[in-house]
Amino acid sequence: MPVKKLKDFLDTNQIKYRSIRHSPAYTAQEIAASAHISGKMIAKTVMIKVDGKMAMAVLPAENQVHFDFIQRALKTQAIKLAGEQEFKDMFPDCEVGAMPPFGNLYGMDVYVSETLAEDEEIAFNAGTHRELIMLSYNDFYQLAKPRIIRM
Repeated sequence: MPVKKLKDFLDTNQIKYRSIRHSPAYTAQEIAASAHISGKMIAKTVMIKVDGKMAMAVLPAENQVHFDFIQRALKTQAIKLAGEQEFKDMFPDCEVGAMPPFGNLYGMDVYVSETLAEDEEIAFNAGTHRELIMLSYNDFYQLAKPRIIRM
């Protein structure tokens, strides 16, 4: 069960969250409609490579990653979008493209958009294309320990 690792982690840390099951959906718009929540609440996880090292960029679903902003914020030379083939085996308990934004569970850095940091609650894929987890942004921040940057 893909969401078990995530739910165990949240439960162990006594985090209040809500699980939202929905019909299979792959885009932010489909997920929001299927889960009956605002698309503005959905955080997407985009896999990037920073100086050759895999990392997660977490941003509002309606936004696009601006690599030049990330590059300046991290003061790095090499940053690029990671291809599915590069990361699919890193998340054996998740469906491809549905990994939750907790890089610390997978040994990688997490960078979160400053605009997402303004939200009270966020919702994100729970390891499948059929379930979301919704929790407070502050709880996400405390557990994932992301670096907040403009992206």
